[in-house]
Amino acid sequence: MGARPGAPRGPPAPPPAHADWMSALSPRLWDVALNHLSIPGSHATMTYCLDKRSPVARTESRLLRLLTRLAPCVARPAVLRWSTTQTLSVTEQLDAGARYLDLRVAHEPSGSERNLRFVHLVYTTALVEDALTDVAEWLEPPREALVVAVVVRGVAGLTEPLHEHLVRCAENIFGAALCPRGAVSTLRQLWARGQQVLLSYEHEPAVRRHPELWPALPRWGGDRAKAGALVRYLEAMKSQGRPGGLFVAGTNLTASPARALVHRRSLCALSLPPVRAWVRAQSPGPAPGTNVIAADFIGAQGGGLVADVIALNSKLLA
Repeated sequence: MGARPGAPRGPPAPPPAHADWMSALSPRLWDVALNHLSIPGSHATMTYCLDKRSPVARTESRLLRLLTRLAPCVARPAVLRWSTTQTLSVTEQLDAGARYLDLRVAHEPSGSERNLRFVHLVYTTALVEDALTDVAEWLEPPREALVVAVVVRGVAGLTEPLHEHLVRCAENIFGAALCPRGAVSTLRQLWARGQQVLLSYEHEPAVRRHPELWPALPRWGGDRAKAGALVRYLEAMKSQGRPGGLFVAGTNLTASPARALVHRRSLCALSLPPVRAWVRAQSPGPAPGTNVIAADFIGAQGGGLVADVIALNSKLLA
């Protein structure tokens, strides 16, 4: 799908090697429930379009907000470097194989009453409605399926009217493609019903009001600065048994603020060899299998990590 005029862009898109990987699976796997498939996902999906002029979000520390005001030439580039976890646009991430989107929504205080954007330390230039429309248009014709997680960020979250506005917006954009919550479906069942999107929403009152919403997904994601510590954490979580439904294993590193502000990208690069080794050793399916595996910089290193996650599905055919 072409980008909307003026829409933020990442670098030139790589060849979409995994744009239709779900429909290219063995038909035997079309009858496996989504929570037993191996699904690649992106962490903090919308950070490719962070607004360089945006203030630091109110959810962050007063010290960090003060530093960006008093020393913007030093602090702001560092904050943007730390906050950026993706460089491909949302549709390019989908072309690269991501089928789980981590959308962190907040109300941008300097905008209009319904000015909903995405946030990761700072706000994005992209509006929520525009991004959801891009995703819905990418889904045509209906050949793939997505798990979309909406994580609401804010000092006290959104007001209830804003939650309703956001949910109605998503319902209007995705329409009949939304799969109501219930038993996790297979790809064949979703396609037969014309459904493609499972919308997880991190606000229980809204989930109770809207049968189209799924509750927040369990996530294995520890605050680990080193790949070895991250792998040990993920193994410890596995030993306790996997959740019964859809869930996410995060492979991104989280450093201390001082190191992260300077070395964000190098941390990602350093994590790749041990994390890829861990991913290749996993098996989808019932306990203790993995399900969604989310990562920073989808498409990095030629898309090798995404390919590794997709390839795990072949173990279900053995």
